[in-house]
Amino acid sequence: MTAASQPAVSHRAVLPVLVALSATHLLNDLIQSLIPAVYPIIKAAYHLDFGQIGLITLTFQITASLFQPLVGHYTDRRPMPHSMVVGMGFTLVGLIGLAFAGSYPHLLAAAACVGLGSSIFHPEATRMARTASGGQHGLAQGIFQVGGQTGSALGPLLAAFVIVPRGQGSIAWFSVAALVAMGLMVWTTQRHEQSRKARPAAAKSSAPLLQPALSRGRILWAMTILVVLLFSKNAYTSSFSSFYTFYLIDRFGVTVQTSQLMLFLFLASAAAGALGGGMIGDRVGRNRVIWFSILGALPFALMLPYADLFWTGVLTVVINLIMSSAFASILIYAMDLAPGRVGLIGGLFYGLSFGLGGLAAAILGEVADRVGIDAVYRICAFLPAVGLLAWFLPRSGSSRMA
Repeated sequence: MTAASQPAVSHRAVLPVLVALSATHLLNDLIQSLIPAVYPIIKAAYHLDFGQIGLITLTFQITASLFQPLVGHYTDRRPMPHSMVVGMGFTLVGLIGLAFAGSYPHLLAAAACVGLGSSIFHPEATRMARTASGGQHGLAQGIFQVGGQTGSALGPLLAAFVIVPRGQGSIAWFSVAALVAMGLMVWTTQRHEQSRKARPAAAKSSAPLLQPALSRGRILWAMTILVVLLFSKNAYTSSFSSFYTFYLIDRFGVTVQTSQLMLFLFLASAAAGALGGGMIGDRVGRNRVIWFSILGALPFALMLPYADLFWTGVLTVVINLIMSSAFASILIYAMDLAPGRVGLIGGLFYGLSFGLGGLAAAILGEVADRVGIDAVYRICAFLPAVGLLAWFLPRSGSSRMA
């Protein structure tokens, strides 16, 4: 889009709404992160192999990915802020199901419920974050992403100190987090509506007039590249969220709790990367951030399979710090390509993030069963090289895209 086509920012970012959305994102993703965090427990309890572990991830993430674009497309036309509460209700049901599952199929059904809750939450929350951004889209998405990344990091930490010592049933204790999230969602929706009504009429009416600055062919080409880049990023990070604890236990002989702490360090680094990537993208452009955030991790990823325990921890933090800066820029770049489709783009890319990550987890689980968990990380080390495709993203249009 040309700079002239963008509406003037006539209001400031609504920080209370953004912070509340970030907090709900934290609680939502904390609950979701409990699924991979308890894999070592349920693998032993249900006598599962790595392929079955990967299938749990696939079930959760495919459920989330299939519905998110549909929810986003619908809410683009009929916004439904309170739908977030309904989504968290599904997550609560899945959480209780994980705690008391009597068989492997019950685990899959519980994971599917958590995925469904996520599919309802993310599109509407993304729209609210953009509306409350005051034009600072990277900052708003960065704040929103910090909550999600922090929640994802806290899951393994809480699993190490709560669930591992007390068993699978203690997962039900996290129902409190779901109930708190519901209360925050109700408050956020009310506050968001007040802020929206207080905006100047010109600001409300200008957004629907935006038109794409690129041809349909170039938009489809750019979207395809973004999807491939997202796959390379999520395939690599999925190898950590699903199998990193097993890798550490198998290669270095650490305890389950130590492996969970190292997984926490890996995931926690994503919060800083997400906020930094969003803010830097507002200043230097999305294209440059996308390029660096994926390709820049390549040398560190290539060193990782040959590092000792200490440097494994250091390298994984550096890798995730770099790669996590990509998502906010990819998401906003796509929104700039298709103005007025915030819910659809948010749902599509969050959905793809879950779906592609789940597909990668299932494939990598089968690879681990056949050739060993060490080989997974030697293979995945080359995935950041896909970042070279960022060269082909359109550079014309908005100065913040270029």
